Amino acid sequence: MSAEPRIKGWCPGAWQPMATGDGLLVRVRPRLGQLERGQVLALCDAAEAYGSGLIELTSRANLQLRGVTEASWPALMETLVAHELTDADPEAERRPQILLAPGWQAGDDTHKIASALNDRWPELPVVPAKVGIAIDAGKAPVLGDASADFRIERADSGGLLVRADGYSLGTAVRSIDAAVAQLIRLVAWFVDSGGWDSKRMRRHHVPLPDWAPANARPAATGSQLPLGKHENGAVYGLPFGRVPARVLRAAVTPADVNALQVTPWRRVWVAGASAEAIDGLISDEQDARLRIDACPGAPYCEQASVATQPLAERLRGVTQGSVHVSGCAKGCARRSPADVCLVGQAGRFDLIINGRADSTPVKTNLTETEVIAYLESLGAPHL
Repeated sequence: MSAEPRIKGWCPGAWQPMATGDGLLVRVRPRLGQLERGQVLALCDAAEAYGSGLIELTSRANLQLRGVTEASWPALMETLVAHELTDADPEAERRPQILLAPGWQAGDDTHKIASALNDRWPELPVVPAKVGIAIDAGKAPVLGDASADFRIERADSGGLLVRADGYSLGTAVRSIDAAVAQLIRLVAWFVDSGGWDSKRMRRHHVPLPDWAPANARPAATGSQLPLGKHENGAVYGLPFGRVPARVLRAAVTPADVNALQVTPWRRVWVAGASAEAIDGLISDEQDARLRIDACPGAPYCEQASVATQPLAERLRGVTQGSVHVSGCAKGCARRSPADVCLVGQAGRFDLIINGRADSTPVKTNLTETEVIAYLESLGAPHL
């Protein structure tokens, strides 16, 4: 296996699945970040019938089905379209993805903005594959660490602002309609000013137009949805961002459950749930798996030379800080530095302290057992 990861430069979708080590990866974008109970059950059935039965939740609040085959994909797509889990028009996947602040309620500003933007969806231009939009209009923004190129947020004045990624300030707007119009205009400007060359707004080194002054400050950052009882439901964590279909099905089986919202934090909010513990999901905020980021690894990813999940499980009681276990140097599971970062290389692990997957390791060519022993010798619980 090559030591250099292959950067594909595009994201899989439903109509454009990606070949991986365990088959095709099919990504579903829940509309407004929410699935009705029947849609969740249909997705679970589809994961088992046409894939491996494993469902993943991404850092952009997408759901992924793994292990789909070339032969099973057409039938899967029929199911996804029939249950409105994906658009019948493949071109819809070429529009920017919309990420909503989790926990939104029908009729609040986040929901109103998303609905207004959906009504004007055809006005948005086709953009580079990874470009996304965050709608974060609750009392306090919560999506600051989530990947997005353009944001509608709550301003510290109490109003709304539209902000381009890479800028700490945004443009104040007077209404929801004005926010949507400003965002559409800003996305069009990005494309017209060379956005296809820079690919992402943060890398787009072109001064903002005069009509988009960066002069309004976002409100103070809020917190992620805590696990456990939440307004009209319960929040559960997904171990390392993945869950068997049977476990997710169990979460929405109770008759009182009516919907599920996804988040970019490996958590789901189940509307109508009673907050009872569910085997296979995380209910305790102290669970170490919440601070450990691990990509699928081998054999799920063709670029990974190591299995990441077993080591991630073993590290639960070894460290108290942040941990990133990556199957290769791409570091897909975490963009920011971690206290401990382990990177697969030719079947073994390189160890990085306080860095990212592409940082310089302090130790190389370690087995799982050697990783544990070395961390314990450093007093890893204090890392």
